Amino acid sequence: MIPLFRRLLLCVLTLSAVLITASTAHASKDAPVIGFSIDDLRVERWTRDRDYFVQAATALGAKVNVQSANANESRQIAQIENLIADGVDALVIVPFNSKVLGNAIAKARRNGIKVISYDRLILGTALDGYVSFDNYKVGEMQAQGVVNAVPKGRYYLLGGAATDNNSRILREGQLNVLKPLAAKGDITIVGDQWTPEWDQSKAQTIIENALNANNNNIQAIVASNDSTAGGAIQALTSQKLAGKVAVSGQDADLAGVRRVAAGTQTMTVYKPIKVIAKSAAEMAVALVQGKTPAFNTKLDNGKGQVNTLLLKPVMVTRDNLDILVKDGFYTADQIAGK
Repeated sequence: MIPLFRRLLLCVLTLSAVLITASTAHASKDAPVIGFSIDDLRVERWTRDRDYFVQAATALGAKVNVQSANANESRQIAQIENLIADGVDALVIVPFNSKVLGNAIAKARRNGIKVISYDRLILGTALDGYVSFDNYKVGEMQAQGVVNAVPKGRYYLLGGAATDNNSRILREGQLNVLKPLAAKGDITIVGDQWTPEWDQSKAQTIIENALNANNNNIQAIVASNDSTAGGAIQALTSQKLAGKVAVSGQDADLAGVRRVAAGTQTMTVYKPIKVIAKSAAEMAVALVQGKTPAFNTKLDNGKGQVNTLLLKPVMVTRDNLDILVKDGFYTADQIAGK
């Protein structure tokens, strides 16, 4: 039998060890550690977000551990679990699959880790914050951009990944513009399809099949980002239709911007990445420090209302490409391919 005072002493020592472990698992609030879990750093867009986010977080005194899931949901879950085990103070997540992260995120929040959904809304689990551009507005811009170029004709809707909640929000915005025109008979939507993983080669195959099924009689393609637009334009090029069919995009990827300059892509949507990255870094640090970030709305993610900061996107056509140069996003020589 262990004497009572020894048992009490043992309990005190054990509790002290637990408290020490818990307190040392996280950095100080003045120098928080942030885990940045990104869908796929093989995509140009996300490398820019990473660089701007790390720069902004570092300026705020934070350290960042970046992980790329390479478009693999199991890998992303494992990486988030590892970041939790490493004792980060906050998680900022660009989800590959918005519907499968609930258990990992719940575990993070039980461990006192703040969780922010970045650009794409994570579904079905409680979050501490969400920062994105207004994707409904982006979808409206994409549709309006091709309508401005081709007010009447046969349209094909080339969506993003079905696993990405943003794909559906974009589609809702697109249809808000297109449905009234279809009801009037000005346009006919001849087909629609989601593009697995937003993959350019898969988008190309989808449009090749669509052109074949419609005897090339398509006047506009509402593509949901620049990667899918690139695949569509490759398919159009093989049929000598590039520049003759209106094609939308999003993200202002350099290849997409060059296509806009060349006239083979009608428009893209510029989302000032420095702004979203800086906003996310400020949100993460503020939450760790017990402050209230600058939210401007709430969105329902199926679990409840999520405090959200929505930022404004910008439509870019050949007429205002200089905005990207003025913003320091690209140089004129980069756009010109020099």
